[in-house]
Amino acid sequence: MKLKLGIPKGSLENATVDLFRRAGFQISISSRSYFPGIDDPEIECMLIRAQEMARYVEDGVLDAGLTGRDWVEESEARVQTVADLIYAKQSFGKVRWVLAVPEASRFQSVRDLEGKVIATELVSATRRYLASNGVNAKVEFSWGATEVKPPVLADAIVEVTETGSSLRANKLRIVETVLESNTQLIANVESWRDAWKRRKLEDITMLLEGAINALGKVGLMLNVEKPQLEAVLAVLPALKKPTISPLSDGNWLAVNTILDESTVRSIIPRLKEAGAQGIVEYPLNKIVM
Repeated sequence: MKLKLGIPKGSLENATVDLFRRAGFQISISSRSYFPGIDDPEIECMLIRAQEMARYVEDGVLDAGLTGRDWVEESEARVQTVADLIYAKQSFGKVRWVLAVPEASRFQSVRDLEGKVIATELVSATRRYLASNGVNAKVEFSWGATEVKPPVLADAIVEVTETGSSLRANKLRIVETVLESNTQLIANVESWRDAWKRRKLEDITMLLEGAINALGKVGLMLNVEKPQLEAVLAVLPALKKPTISPLSDGNWLAVNTILDESTVRSIIPRLKEAGAQGIVEYPLNKIVM
C-alpha cells in the first residue's frame, strides 16, 4: 500500500523539501517530472500547485497534501486537517492576505471601497470578506503582478505577504488583514478513515512537527566540577531544565541542554568563565515533544 502525497509546487516547494529532509525524508525533484522521488517506499509524491491541492485531495486523486489554509478556504474543499505546520517560504511563520491601497489614496478602511475594483488571486475569500463588512465591490482575478495594478487597473488589491516589503516597494500601504494563513497537512476524508493511511500520516506529522520544533535550536553539552555547577546553571536561560549526569570521575558532571541558536554566542563565554569545560555545540534536526 502507498500513500499518495502532494508536495506544493512553487513558493513553498523548497521550504517543504527542506522540512522533509530535516524530518528524515529525502525528496528528489527533477525539473522534467511532476513525480518526485522519496526514500520511503510507502509514499508516492506528486508536485501540485498549492492553489489546487485541496481540490485534488478532496477528490481522492491524492490521499494527502501540503498547502496553505488560505487555499483550503478559497476552494471550500471538504478535507481533513491533519496538522498546522507553521512555516512558509522565508520565515517559517504565518503569512497574511492583506487589503492594500496606493500610499497616496484616500482609502482608510474596507468600507471606503464601496463600488471600487479589487484585484486578487484569492477571489472567493475576498468576496466573503467584503460581504462580512457589508461592502459591494468588484473583485477581479489577478493572474500575477498584482502589486503593480493600483491605481490604474484596480483601486486596491488583496495580496499575500510575509514581511510587507514587496508592497512597500510598490508604494502600497496595508489597510486591513483579510486572512491569516499557514501551511497545513490535509487529508482526503476517506483516506483519513483508512487505518494504515491514518497511522502513516500521524507518523509523518510527528516527524515534521519535530523538525519544526528544532528550527533555530541547538544542543549544548559541557562538563563541570560539582562546586561550579550552580554557577554554570545560573548562566543558562531561565525555564531551561538541563539534563545532569555523573561522569566516571565522581567530582565531575555532564550537563546537556537545548538553547535558541541566537543566544549561544553570548552564553558560551559566560559558561567558560563559570567553570564549564569540554563545551560542545551541535545541530538538531528534530525535537519530538
